[in-house]
Amino acid sequence: MQHSAESSGSSPACRPSVWRSPTVVASGMLILVIVFYVLREHWSHVVGAWPYLLLLLCPLMHVFMHRGHGTQ
Repeated sequence: MQHSAESSGSSPACRPSVWRSPTVVASGMLILVIVFYVLREHWSHVVGAWPYLLLLLCPLMHVFMHRGHGTQ
């Protein structure tokens, strides 16, 4: 009896996602808690810098979101 790769469970579609592993989920939750407390304690600094952060976001979005110019 021969088994194909799809039925043996070794295909990429059958593997669990790395984003669902307990280590990644716990690390993500810890990062969210840290970001919450840092923003809570330093909110006045973040609000004061918000216009500059928004202006910094424009060139960053252009660099990371327009990679495919001219290629199709």
